[in-house]
Amino acid sequence: MILFGVTLSVLALLAAGLYAAKRVHGQSANYLLAGRSLSIPLVAIVLASQAIDSNGTLGNTDLTADFGFWAGAALPIGLAACLIIAGLFFAKRMREIRVVTLPEYFERRFGRSVELPASALTVSAFGILLAGNLVAIGFLLDRFAGIPYSTSILIAVPFVLAYTIAGGMFSSTYVGVGMIILNIFGVIALMTWMTFTHGFSAPEGMGPLALGQLTNAEEGAVLNWATITALALGNLVAIDLMQRIFSARCPRTAQRACFGGAALILALCIPFSLVALAAVSIIGPESQGPVLFALLGDYAPTWLAILVLSGLVAASLTTASGVLLSTATVIVKNILRLDERTASSMNATRLAMVPMALLGAFFALRIPQTGILLTLTFDLLLAGLVVPFILGLYWSRGGTAAALAAIISGVAVRVFFFITTPTVYGVENTLLFIPNNLVPEAMDGWSTFLAALVSLIAYVAVAGASRTMTTLPAPHAVQRPEPVRV
Repeated sequence: MILFGVTLSVLALLAAGLYAAKRVHGQSANYLLAGRSLSIPLVAIVLASQAIDSNGTLGNTDLTADFGFWAGAALPIGLAACLIIAGLFFAKRMREIRVVTLPEYFERRFGRSVELPASALTVSAFGILLAGNLVAIGFLLDRFAGIPYSTSILIAVPFVLAYTIAGGMFSSTYVGVGMIILNIFGVIALMTWMTFTHGFSAPEGMGPLALGQLTNAEEGAVLNWATITALALGNLVAIDLMQRIFSARCPRTAQRACFGGAALILALCIPFSLVALAAVSIIGPESQGPVLFALLGDYAPTWLAILVLSGLVAASLTTASGVLLSTATVIVKNILRLDERTASSMNATRLAMVPMALLGAFFALRIPQTGILLTLTFDLLLAGLVVPFILGLYWSRGGTAAALAAIISGVAVRVFFFITTPTVYGVENTLLFIPNNLVPEAMDGWSTFLAALVSLIAYVAVAGASRTMTTLPAPHAVQRPEPVRV
């Protein structure tokens, strides 16, 4: 019954996404950026939907249940902080540049030799982010339909592809609005039910007031601060976040929408951390599978489970859709260099989504985690792209050599620790770990800061040794199609 109700809700949202294909009118600008016509509420919703997915909810609850409130809440806190930072310093300025993708900014500022590695890094990292959302759907089908996890992952891929291929950014927007509505009602209902049935409690040392989780390394403080930092800064160079900003009607719209998106993230995701703490007391520490699924499947009324799970799955599909659209756009525009204003480019973007979906499925099968995959994605972006992005925008010194030095050194350090550290954000490293006696488990978390620091030092050192002063070129003159108002 639960799975049937969730399926009906999700199919209704997918139908809305497919209906949105009518708004494209065969124009690539409408497909990729919704005609740069989205208003403040719509941009805020699609920005928030980047975070209100299986990582910000399911990953949040699992990390909270395993390690404490701040381990799970660090996800929405970091993502909300990113939108606040973006609104204060970057959204308006980046929207004014009138680029289509974030790597296009790197090409204008540093040249083609930086655009390519920036594109490759973002596409690879976002394959991991896509996996986190497929994981949630895989666990749901496993828990409520008895379909094996690996099979469930493969079943989820066509659904994500279907409405994204059809309507692009308009589809993401339409489904995002429905997703936010579902989650608002779902969170209110879940919190109300918990209040009047089981109440809210927390195991000793795991609640919001257990500030040792933020001050004591033995209680996970390093990992929690590394998570917040990776998300708050690494998400600044998220190609799906920037693509949503570029879809805003004007620079001021993009700026204000960031603050609204941050508020939505905190309001809809922090309650899941509180629910997870109470669920540990209700279910016990040895629950099988995601703690939120166990709570909803075994203890909550059916209508509540359908409502909450429908919102979670819809959020995962929305984020997965945004990931597919943004990565496929980067592949076609920045790697293959096809003109995004042509119909062939739009078709190529649709085709490029297929291998990206398969890449996400691969990571989902190898690392069946949610929140960890989110953090790892932005950890890699923090190590390689944040420094040249920020300094390239606000410091005229530093050109191609400085950007490449920052990218290569930061990523090299982060990858080294990734393959030599036995855990990744407190979870066993099952992807690329090489057994060794060189790097202890205690380096987990510290490597996030170290890689970013090395990237910063490399950029400043190379830029300081150069006398070249570089400024961002003016936006290219382009023919602007008539926007489709939303």
